[in-house]
Amino acid sequence: MQEIIASETQLDEVAEAILKAYPQERVFGFYGEMGAGKTTLIKEMCKCLGVQDITSSPTFAIVNEYWTEGGQPLYHFDFYRIDEPADATRIGFEEYLYSDNYCFIEWTEKVEEILQGDFIPITIQRVDDVTRKFIF
Repeated sequence: MQEIIASETQLDEVAEAILKAYPQERVFGFYGEMGAGKTTLIKEMCKCLGVQDITSSPTFAIVNEYWTEGGQPLYHFDFYRIDEPADATRIGFEEYLYSDNYCFIEWTEKVEEILQGDFIPITIQRVDDVTRKFIF
């Protein structure tokens, strides 16, 4: 487990460190209070992976699909609005998980029983207005 304390201007370094620490992993679960920076970190991780699309939180769509320069899809989930894990199952969440493509999941706690521990947890804690602690 690693910890990094960084400001918003250092998020590219945090994203690179996470991806470097888990080069074979494809499913990452993000934890943190509303406004902690989950979506912002995911945007940086997408950049590191060569995503050219404009990335945004899929709060209303639940899942956004992005494409890397190499032609690989990457999936970004936001489960804030779901009430129970079955809601994720209905959108085919498990198929995404077993696709061997990157899956970045916000509000992971809502689907933990589906994941059964098969993901890399990333916790973001607010230190102050511009600084966060990243635990992965």
